[in-house]
Amino acid sequence: MSSERGSALTNYYFGYCANTPNGCLLNPEGSRLIFFEECINSTRNNFKIYIHIFYTNHLGEPAGFKSSEQLSIDSGWEKWHELHLKGWTEVSHNYG
Repeated sequence: MSSERGSALTNYYFGYCANTPNGCLLNPEGSRLIFFEECINSTRNNFKIYIHIFYTNHLGEPAGFKSSEQLSIDSGWEKWHELHLKGWTEVSHNYG
């Protein structure tokens, strides 16, 4: 085994993925925003994310809270990709 391969294997944690959907998506009409964020209390082997849904004003900025939901990492990625396929676009807004 080469030293490169050995170091790559030692940096890999089986069953552990640190990538979570994180950011903000705006619907095609500009009327809703969804914030995706990692739940900081999640365990390493059971990541959860929160999605926070907001109504927007005429500028596409958050104007009113609609709801929040907690999802598993898999459900979160499914939701993220589903929304992209429906025309939602990633925008830069900070939540919290």
